[in-house]
This record gives sequence, structure tokens and C-alpha cells, in this order.
Amino acid sequence: MKIVLDAVAKGPRFAALPTTSATFQTGQATLVRAETEQRPTVLGLIASGRMRPDAGSVAIDGRQDYSDMRKRIALIDAPDVCEPAPDVTVAGIVAEELMFAGRASHPIAVSRRLSELGASEYGRWAIGTVPPTVRIRLLAELALMRAGVEGLVIVSPDRHGGDPVEWWEFARELAARDIAVLVVAGDASAAAIAAASLVSRIDETQTGPQTFDEETSDEETFDEDPGRDDTDEPHPSESGDLTGTDPVENA
Repeated sequence: MKIVLDAVAKGPRFAALPTTSATFQTGQATLVRAETEQRPTVLGLIASGRMRPDAGSVAIDGRQDYSDMRKRIALIDAPDVCEPAPDVTVAGIVAEELMFAGRASHPIAVSRRLSELGASEYGRWAIGTVPPTVRIRLLAELALMRAGVEGLVIVSPDRHGGDPVEWWEFARELAARDIAVLVVAGDASAAAIAAASLVSRIDETQTGPQTFDEETSDEETFDEDPGRDDTDEPHPSESGDLTGTDPVENA
């Protein structure tokens, strides 16, 4: 599955979402930067087929099909859209997701699922109090129980605090399971992830010679400008450039 957002924009004078382009696909984790309170959610809604852009185009496997996108892509933790109420318990969220997935949702089933996710200790916690990476892992894994879900759009995980490198590593783990993953986060998180990736590569270089793998070499790219908001691009009529973004992809 491959999703391509080509110069999408939303709102009067594109205030809600300036011209933005991004691609995410099965087996890869892609990070797109978006600042302000509204842009990440708008971008997440468009990338998951739940909102149509006012400009640009969205394609899944080369065609426009918003219904198919909604079936195959789950929107995760988007503010004001699908984020769980902060005082709802983790066990309550698990029970609800089990029900949505058509599975048994009684207390024993909830306890079993929490154990499978390694999160039994958080069952009675309010979701607003669990560690950020635990929260994202729970919500993502629960969404993947739904029939037909092949991709995830995770919105603003950095708003919960914590180390962005941790949830980015989890996003890459998901991608390794043949899931298409798009993470929408802020500039600071993108910079931290890019810096950690660079340090890791330097360390690998210093520990010994590296081999070149033709099958994986193109899947890892480094963001040369991690401090720039990908959605804060000039309109195509001003720049003539329809690429729009330079996302951190598999950093």
C-alpha cells in the first residue's frame, strides 16, 4: 500500500494546512513535521482519507479512493478527533477497542490483551497518566486489531512529552511488520530524531566497516533541514514547486 499526498492544502487561503506533500507506504515509517495546534490534526485527517483537501490530490496505490483509505488506515490519537478522554482507564479503552474489532470484551479478555501487550500494570491507570510511548504503543496495537487495517497515521505523539526517539523507534518496529506508518510531529521532535540517527550512523562507522545493501539502502534518508515545518511551505503559485515537503523517512 502506498499513499501519496501531492501538494494538499486546506482552509481559506490554506490557513488550516499550507501546501504539503508526503508519501508513506507499507514497510516504511515516515515522519512529517507540522506546527501549530490545528495543522497536525488536519494533515492526519487528510492522510487517512477522513478529510478531503481543498487543493492538491491524495492517492492510494495510484488512485483516489477515500473510502478504501478509511478502511485500511487507522487514525491514532488525533487531538479533538479520536484522542481518548484523559480520565478513561486503559482497561476501558482496551475493552472498547476489542468490541470495535468484533472480539470478546469482558474483563478476562481485557486482562489477556493487556498481558499480550506487556501493559498489565497500566490497566487501572487513566490513559492521560501513562508514559507517552506506552500510550502510543497501546493505541496503535489496539487499532491494528481492526479487520483490514494496514496503515497508521499517528498524530502529535510529542505533545505528551517524553523522548521522541522512543516513539520513533516504535514506529519503525511497526513498519518492519509490513505496516505503513506516518507520524505527524513538531520540528523539535524531528530535529531530535534526525540528530539521534546521525549519531548512530557515526557510531556505526567508527566501530568498523559497513556493508552496502542494495535492498535497504534507499529506505533510509537523512533530513538535511530537521528544523523546518514541512507544512510551512510557499504556495505553488508563488514558488512553482509542488514537492512541498522534505520528510524524515526512516531516519
